[in-house]
Amino acid sequence: MAKADKPHVKAKAARELKKKTPLLDQLQPGEAALVLRRLLAGHPELLREAEEISRSTLGGVSFESIASEVEDSIRQLSLDDLDGRAGRHSWGYTEPTEAAWQLLDEAVEPFVEDMKRHLGLGLHEEAFEICKGVVLGLYQCRDAGGDEFLGWAEDFPAEAAGNAVTEWIGAGKTRLFRQAARAESCAPSSGICGQTRSRVAVDLQTGCW
Repeated sequence: MAKADKPHVKAKAARELKKKTPLLDQLQPGEAALVLRRLLAGHPELLREAEEISRSTLGGVSFESIASEVEDSIRQLSLDDLDGRAGRHSWGYTEPTEAAWQLLDEAVEPFVEDMKRHLGLGLHEEAFEICKGVVLGLYQCRDAGGDEFLGWAEDFPAEAAGNAVTEWIGAGKTRLFRQAARAESCAPSSGICGQTRSRVAVDLQTGCW
């Protein structure tokens, strides 16, 4: 049996590979995707391996990290952002409350779209992780006390969470959703994060916020 490469050997190999692919390292995402498509078209024997790598990459979803990103995307909105959207414009007048909802929608939309993308790819468990993350992130923002921006859209977290759940249920995954929610509520919890996870799971089952 061949001996496993030592760490310094692997590091050296990685450095050598980088030296040989300076152009690949500088490709933009769209250019890299085009190179991959052309490579697979010329070497169809690599399709299975590429599919496995893609599934592994898309499967690396953690609802805690999603929740943190959702909360951060909301918390970083400020009154300066609101001032830039609200008020009189060439197309008319925008109320501050309407402007706040628009900005919050734009902050959360990428996560919901990513959930829908995973559903479309048949990655239902991963999509559910994203859904949980979106709901948990919004749940953690539901208390607008002290947040001047959220004060203009206090009902947004609850409504946006409901919309995310509706998107999931609309994909025909109601039974799996409730099973997973029940499992979350019964799982051991520790600390504030664990307590929040359990509370969110109960709310998902009962439809309460």
